[in-house]
Amino acid sequence: MTHVAMPSIRRTYPHDDAPDTAALFRLISALPDGPQKAALRQEVVCAWMPMATRLARRFSNGKEPLEDLRQVAQLGLVKAVSRFDPDFGSAFEAFAIPTIIGEVKRHFRDNLWAVHVPRRVQELRIQVRAADRELRPTLDPHGHATAEIAAATGLTEQEVRTGQAALHSFTTLSIEGARGPYEGEDQLAETLGCAEPGFDRIIDREALRPLLRALPERDRRILYLRFFRDMNQSCIGEELGLSQMHVSRLIRRICETLRDQVMSDAA
Repeated sequence: MTHVAMPSIRRTYPHDDAPDTAALFRLISALPDGPQKAALRQEVVCAWMPMATRLARRFSNGKEPLEDLRQVAQLGLVKAVSRFDPDFGSAFEAFAIPTIIGEVKRHFRDNLWAVHVPRRVQELRIQVRAADRELRPTLDPHGHATAEIAAATGLTEQEVRTGQAALHSFTTLSIEGARGPYEGEDQLAETLGCAEPGFDRIIDREALRPLLRALPERDRRILYLRFFRDMNQSCIGEELGLSQMHVSRLIRRICETLRDQVMSDAA
């Protein structure tokens, strides 16, 4: 009888570069914590390093250095090796790949946004962006896509608007940059508001108005001649029949009284 050698059955994976480390994990689970167990875990990490690098490369879009993403993916790999329990019966690949990808996504979520955006808003941004890309060929270019995106995603229109606003929060613009696409246009900084000293004068005048009305007639007359008619103290004294020194003392007293009243009201 002729015997035909059967080819060895090789374990297959959805990912071609996923190594078979099941035997190593069985050894790891049987060992107590110590140098030997740590060495075996390090061996598994080294075996899966190409997979972690390839997964990191999937997220490389030029905004984050590939080396940084590779290190984040390796951190996720180390976590997966430390936490994996072969007694649950699932292959390490099914546990490691989501762990690595989750670590990279967490890196983008927590470190690369220019402003703090809550996680829920980030999730809305992802849903809105995906729906917009899918629906864009069917949408009226001159219409508003909020209602259509809400219907396609099951979100409310307010949630869609929140996600659309977050689309522009991932990166920021320099205030020294041009407002438009053409060189030489006005800078964004020129559109920013600044403190207007005239507002403070209005507030001071409104605070003084009732206090001035409450002054005696002669005190109001002195302030009017000095600050609205721009008369000097000697001329005021001649008009009111007072000495220049007396007018000076009166002006100082009136102004100090008004200042104390304004400060007291503010406190």
